[in-house]
Amino acid sequence: MLKTRWWAVNLPTVALWTVGLSLLLGLVAWKLRAATPWAAVAGMAIAASITYATLSGGDDRMFAPWRTALVPLVLLLLLTSLATRLGQTQKQQLGTAEKRQGRSPAQVAANLGVAALVSNQAALFLLEGMGLLQLGFLHVHGMRGVFWSATLPFALGLAALAESAADTVSSEIGQVLGGNPRMLTTLRTVEPGTDGAISLIGTTAGIAAGAAVAAAGALALSGNWEMFWIACAGGVFGLFFDSLLGATLERRGWLNNDAVNFLSTASAAGFALGLLALVSHQSIG
Repeated sequence: MLKTRWWAVNLPTVALWTVGLSLLLGLVAWKLRAATPWAAVAGMAIAASITYATLSGGDDRMFAPWRTALVPLVLLLLLTSLATRLGQTQKQQLGTAEKRQGRSPAQVAANLGVAALVSNQAALFLLEGMGLLQLGFLHVHGMRGVFWSATLPFALGLAALAESAADTVSSEIGQVLGGNPRMLTTLRTVEPGTDGAISLIGTTAGIAAGAAVAAAGALALSGNWEMFWIACAGGVFGLFFDSLLGATLERRGWLNNDAVNFLSTASAAGFALGLLALVSHQSIG
């Protein structure tokens, strides 16, 4: 049985840090016109949920905001906002520019919802109850293995955040600097902004953004090298999965962009889970 969390008896302090700082992040997103007012509220709730989950290590992390999930979230907001603003005139001519009022609540949920779900302690209990976490690194002969229990769900959530950053940055940068991209499925040249199209510059920028978010999260949460590369690999996998969905199901009208983004972040978390299982098996083999 998982131990009683230290923060459970310090709920007022937890609420002060999670809700207060998440509210500040939401206000910043609104002021930067990265989100509509209601989208900022949705982002605040999601940020609070992710941060609350990562305050479960049983130490004094709550008194150090730079040691919480807010660090990769802030970096995600910064990178995507800068990328969105780059070449705004050119994007308006292409008809692919972001709305002036920012992202909608549905867009925020599609990009960050999976990270919140898998980072929450409820997800940990759910997965453990289903037997999916019996991978040998939680409680094996009294040893915790290569990951502590609260790191596991956020390793998956961090992969989802990395994918969200990678997807947005690759798309926004590629439209401006990538020239004529190519379809992932056919490699044929298409117009910038086409669903499922990729470019070398855009993809490289996206991978760099995803790696930066993964690194920020691993450092903030006192993670290790494995946590970084698993989250980063999950983000890259999700980036290409997003393009595959865009080139197939979205172009046929079977999925909208929000559904594609949600499934892509889910694929990033799923790929990270597979890597976690592999690392765990090797560590106890």
